[in-house]
Amino acid sequence: MSEDNGPPAKIIKLEEKPPSIPANKPTSSSNVRLCPYLDTINRQYLDFDFEKLCSVSLTRINVYACLVCGKYFQGRGTNTHAYTHSVAEGHHVFLNLQTLKFYCLPDNYEIIDSSLDDIKYVLNPTFTELHITNLESSTKLSRAIDGSLYVPGIVGLNNIKANDYCNVVLQALSRVTPLRNYFLREENYGNVKRPPGDSSYLLVQRFGELMRKLWNPRNFKAHVSPHEMLQAVVLWSKKRFQFTQQGDPIDFLSWFINALHKALNGGKKKDSSIIYKSFLGNMKIYTRKIPSLDLNEKEKKTLLATPEYQEIETESPFLYLTCDLPPPPLFIDEFRENIIPQVNLYQLLTKFNGQTEKEYKTYKENFMKRFEITRLPPYLILYIKRFTKNTFYVEKNPTIVNFPVRNVDFSEFLTPEIKAKHKHTIYDLVANIVHDGEPNKGTYRVHILQKSTGQWYEMQDLHVTDILPQMITLTEAYIQVYELRTT
Repeated sequence: MSEDNGPPAKIIKLEEKPPSIPANKPTSSSNVRLCPYLDTINRQYLDFDFEKLCSVSLTRINVYACLVCGKYFQGRGTNTHAYTHSVAEGHHVFLNLQTLKFYCLPDNYEIIDSSLDDIKYVLNPTFTELHITNLESSTKLSRAIDGSLYVPGIVGLNNIKANDYCNVVLQALSRVTPLRNYFLREENYGNVKRPPGDSSYLLVQRFGELMRKLWNPRNFKAHVSPHEMLQAVVLWSKKRFQFTQQGDPIDFLSWFINALHKALNGGKKKDSSIIYKSFLGNMKIYTRKIPSLDLNEKEKKTLLATPEYQEIETESPFLYLTCDLPPPPLFIDEFRENIIPQVNLYQLLTKFNGQTEKEYKTYKENFMKRFEITRLPPYLILYIKRFTKNTFYVEKNPTIVNFPVRNVDFSEFLTPEIKAKHKHTIYDLVANIVHDGEPNKGTYRVHILQKSTGQWYEMQDLHVTDILPQMITLTEAYIQVYELRTT
């Protein structure tokens, strides 16, 4: 094929070759030619968020993406699915999803052209240390292929069927700066060794890929599909979490951060993984057994003197704190029927001041417990318990929690000794997950903060809108992520 056969406007950057060999001829060392089909590539159809498997044979080995229609096919030799597709459909430019090399089929030669670098970057975004450092302060908007503007990191996640409960957790975790920075650079976790046959590292890999796609400043679309991430979740959770049926974000969050910690070979030490470095706090739990109400005073006194009924102190690490809502009023008169009960966040947090006791009932015995925080984590996750399950159904508590978006001071819940060990105790909200609707049928959305501008956004799957911070406090908050202020 001579140079005259290609479109005159295309100038192709070729590999360097010895001067004696014409640039457009295949060489024994490198079969590279000019490709006249580069203008047939359709970037609108390219979506690398889905599982990298052949659309015909469903194999994951040696898969190529057709850059004209966006479909995946196996192989490029004669009689392979990619070869057949190129002949039947007249689609000629393919990308090997493993090696990131471009080929022209059916002629089967490699294409090297710098104009294809943007496609390579969308498939595998990479971040330098400098780029990551500037993420917190950058206010630059990016432009998608369709011309729409988006903020890197503030992009919607596709809801495949019923995975909004996963999407809100993934969006919230993307606001945790050390966690995000760790996963934006693959070299941070590329050398993690897992036992043979263990697939949990796949979870780490997929989460890293998703973080890089969420923060990619050169995306073709202003949204990302978490398809591969969720497939890893279904596999590694042994189908406990699905994207075809609704789940509970707190169950998913608890399982996910613990699974990531284990997959990164994390142990019991607070700095054994990026998960523990970000979220691990400590508390003391004081537990005392209480005698049955059926006993008389004398029997109660006798029991209380026995060792079994003495208060026991235990040290307990935590990755999130569970806040209990007061029960909503059972009866509301006709004039107050529309009033929704409200409670202050500080009221809920008194549970952790080391003095407030709470009763816990088991099938046989009753206990009184009090909780005392001994170490605050850099990022604090609060779970506001809205759902209670009884024998027949799940009930939702609609109480609104009034919370400040900034300056939540935890010092008043710490003892003077513990307080003295903490230089900083003030937290600012960075993510707020909300549940709307009925207990088993409702939907989830998340509010997240863009630090560089101070702007809050509401995200519900693909829908991203800006929101005033005053509006966030009026929602039925379910899970909140707070960042410790260190300046």
